Amino acid sequence: MSLGKAIRPASSLAGPRRAIAALSISTTLNWACLYYAFAALLPEWEAVENWPKTGLTAAFAGAVLLSALAAPVVGRRIDRGQGPRVFVLAGLFGAVILSLIPFAPIFPVFAGLWLCLGLAMAGTLYEPCFALLTRALGADARRAITLVTLVGGFAGTLAFPLIHWLSGIGGWRLACWSLAAILFFVALPLHYYAARRLEAAARRRPVFVPTTSASTKGGTNPEAVRTKGAFWALSAAFALVGAGHGLIINHALPMLSDFGFSSAEAIATVSAIGPMQVLARLLLLGTERRLPASSATLLSFVALTLAATCLLFSAGFLPLLVLFAALQGFGYGAISILRPVLLRETMGEAGFGAISGTMAAVYVSAVALAPFAGSLLWRVGGYSLALGAVLLACLAAMVCLKAATGRSASVS
Repeated sequence: MSLGKAIRPASSLAGPRRAIAALSISTTLNWACLYYAFAALLPEWEAVENWPKTGLTAAFAGAVLLSALAAPVVGRRIDRGQGPRVFVLAGLFGAVILSLIPFAPIFPVFAGLWLCLGLAMAGTLYEPCFALLTRALGADARRAITLVTLVGGFAGTLAFPLIHWLSGIGGWRLACWSLAAILFFVALPLHYYAARRLEAAARRRPVFVPTTSASTKGGTNPEAVRTKGAFWALSAAFALVGAGHGLIINHALPMLSDFGFSSAEAIATVSAIGPMQVLARLLLLGTERRLPASSATLLSFVALTLAATCLLFSAGFLPLLVLFAALQGFGYGAISILRPVLLRETMGEAGFGAISGTMAAVYVSAVALAPFAGSLLWRVGGYSLALGAVLLACLAAMVCLKAATGRSASVS
């Protein structure tokens, strides 16, 4: 049964192809400079400045949470056709803040500046890009989002060796200034070009209205859509699996050590998750017309549930660890694509930016708080308890997903 009906013919990617390519590059650079830069520079700040790891990670978590709080506001601006302005202001702000960070005389000033980068993240990373792609391309956004995430998957691969090389030449301050220059001279122009082209495409196409959307019953006000149980069930589902992934990844090395694996085995396992994510996105790209987003999401949730089960019972047994890495990467790799796609199919495009931003606020907050929750669970009952919680979260996510998609199907 179809979730909805389009009141327009299917669009093509042929027109904005260059914009999608530009957005893929600029988004990758923004991820590398604004997000992965922190992890790459963390050892430098500890060794050179003697700043506390707890304070540093708190500043980063605060920036991520601030980006979550700003996401609905950014989404509303994109809904109003202000995507190009949002992209430029956020990118410029990020470049300026990164260029000021090396001048921080004391840690509190550094932490305050890094916290401000959350506003730049809110306007340059995946969420605003996906909102604009959905606004411009409608049903074809799934393929475009997949392409953007395929390239974006190499952000960490770019960030760590580049920042290590720059730090070796002139310390972490040179690295920050260099990243600011990359943002200003490369990422910002590409981001602006892509946003202009995509917004122009958006203005030429009508809006998709699913039969299940609240827009058919209570208007197109995003506030009306947010009150629907399907939206909150969908938000809870993705937040639960996101939190589970965040807990596992941030505690992976000590967790695997507790389970009897060597440091080499642990590092190899964590490193293998990234390539499996890319493989999942490639498979999703090849099956987009045959596999509905709801079915693909369920398969991803099942893979994450099995991954947590394998890790929970691994206890030094290497084949289970290998299976965990494959399932974790495969399951989580498609989530960033399926989240906006399934949201559009369920809720429609009316006010999509604001709706997507609200879901992102729930999702990103859960991911940001998950490592701390994992530490509390570890303190109470070790990593077995923490993994048990992840397993329960994955099972609850499948229930929420069924509630969201079942509610949609019953209305159509």
